[in-house]
Amino acid sequence: MQLLSLNVGLPRVLQWNGRAINTAIFKQPVAGPVALAGYNLAGDAQADLRVHGGPDKAVYAYDIAHYAAWRALLPNWTDWTPGLFGENLTTEGLLETAVRMGDVFGLGTARLRAVQPRQPCYKLNARFEDEGMVARFAQVNRPGIYFRIEEPGTVQAGDTLTLLEAAATEVTIQDISLLLRARTIEAGRLAEVLALPHLPAEVRQQLTRH
Repeated sequence: MQLLSLNVGLPRVLQWNGRAINTAIFKQPVAGPVALAGYNLAGDAQADLRVHGGPDKAVYAYDIAHYAAWRALLPNWTDWTPGLFGENLTTEGLLETAVRMGDVFGLGTARLRAVQPRQPCYKLNARFEDEGMVARFAQVNRPGIYFRIEEPGTVQAGDTLTLLEAAATEVTIQDISLLLRARTIEAGRLAEVLALPHLPAEVRQQLTRH
């Protein structure tokens, strides 16, 4: 597993559907070592802290394998620069189908814990200039992975992602994504997921509404 591209971006104002929106979804690759501490990479920020950022959405990873799938789904889109989906980490070999809820990875000198899938807002539509992008993102179930920063450090493109601590569960990040979209959840399965020690409070609340 490898970090192919490290991407950061600051909030900017974008005109979308006749109104101005403030968004930091536009990320650009950066070279060299970057400090990772608190809830952010140096040079990165979120526009709306009510729903983005914070400890349980500190770093977002999206795998290059998903780019290949999206190319087939979006044949008219031409700019496939890493960071397109707003991810900080464009990875190779780090898939939500295999990463368990709570797995801890080493990246550079930092430690990151996988804690939840992405649930995009309307700003993904604005990024792709496509009103149906959020719905399509949910349908293909390629959500990517949000990480909590367990230990700060320095990271850069080319670093290896190493599994340091395997979570004591078989529940994957993609499993959480599917449960969040399910109409109903079997009681035993719900209890199993709610018992996960690193499940974010926001996700816990969403699951208990089923």
